[in-house]
Amino acid sequence: MPRILVVDDDPMVGATIEVLLQRQGFDVTLADGGETGLSALEAQAFDVMLVDIFMPHMRGFESIRIFHERAPAIPLIAMSGYAFASSASPTPDFLRMALELGATRCLRKPFSPDALLTTIRECLADTGGNAQPKDKKEVP
Repeated sequence: MPRILVVDDDPMVGATIEVLLQRQGFDVTLADGGETGLSALEAQAFDVMLVDIFMPHMRGFESIRIFHERAPAIPLIAMSGYAFASSASPTPDFLRMALELGATRCLRKPFSPDALLTTIRECLADTGGNAQPKDKKEVP
């Protein structure tokens, strides 16, 4: 059973993802922020990590960088609802920045259950059992 670490400060988002993934046969560990997520990562092994970019205390970008440094072989999916960049806007593309910091995939909130499951399954398939991600991409 694949083990998924979900790091998100919004309890409703975390609970929704947890229920969805458990119904699909995943073993899910929830963390309400970067510090608790890192503690969970040190305590047990995971197959995929889902990390929100914007959280209080340890910011998501910092979390992504540290999670990737501590467990570079584990695919990391960055999530954000604040990733709306366009050519007409000076707003940075936060999800693209997350990829540069080590995320394997990105999801823009709100995302569908199918998009989440597809992204997780792609990460698991990419590792091919040896936890070495093959590529990085953003999921709309």
